[in-house]
Amino acid sequence: MNGDRRDEAPDEGRIEGKNAVMEALKAGRPLDKVYIARGEADKALGFIAARARAAGAAVSEVDRRKLDMMSLTRSHQGVIAVAAAKEYASVEDILGAAEAAGEKPLIVICDEITDPHNLGAIIRTAEAAGAHGVVIPRHRSAGVTAVVEKTSAGAVEHLPVARVANLASALEKLKSRGVWIYGTAAEGGKSLWQADFRDGAAIVIGSEGRGLSRLTREACDFLISIPMRGKIASLNASAAAAVALYEAVRQRL
Repeated sequence: MNGDRRDEAPDEGRIEGKNAVMEALKAGRPLDKVYIARGEADKALGFIAARARAAGAAVSEVDRRKLDMMSLTRSHQGVIAVAAAKEYASVEDILGAAEAAGEKPLIVICDEITDPHNLGAIIRTAEAAGAHGVVIPRHRSAGVTAVVEKTSAGAVEHLPVARVANLASALEKLKSRGVWIYGTAAEGGKSLWQADFRDGAAIVIGSEGRGLSRLTREACDFLISIPMRGKIASLNASAAAAVALYEAVRQRL
């Protein structure tokens, strides 16, 4: 499934044109992605790109034809931004939420989940299971846009979602804070039922196509597999997250 096409959905909170995007940045509006026309020498576009990156938005250079296809106004001036549905949290915010609740951290890490419907479903399940937050990478991932907010049934309003520039570094930070990293993989050496989620735990869900990336896999403390009894070898990313999260809930009851 092509994540880029979903980014172009009409209800994604698009902002078009140099002035409109710049004013959104000045106002501190959280932006998920900014698309800039490739090869443009316009200084204003360069300034927008730099300011958007500084604000934490993912900036992509794309062909002007793609911008033409995305544009609703037909006057995008070489830049289209997609507003985030909410402001992103930090990894420290998520750890702080667990500490404030007097609980061991339970965190979901999404490794390049590009389908916004999958991400929304994961956030919804994570909130329902009492997880303390979700972590996503800045690049090659769906962000918290209007589609994600809708699919999460409002769960994004109650659960911190952190977006990080480097997922492997974020995992190392969590490990330094006493959180065990469990990567879900078909070839995992441990069954899900053998994992111990009673201490601080982060459950890593791989992308819809290729699963865990190499660097993320190497950063995991354990690779765990979900027992499959039928002929299908794997579960949808959001279904895998639900199964793993509720095993953690069962253990913590």
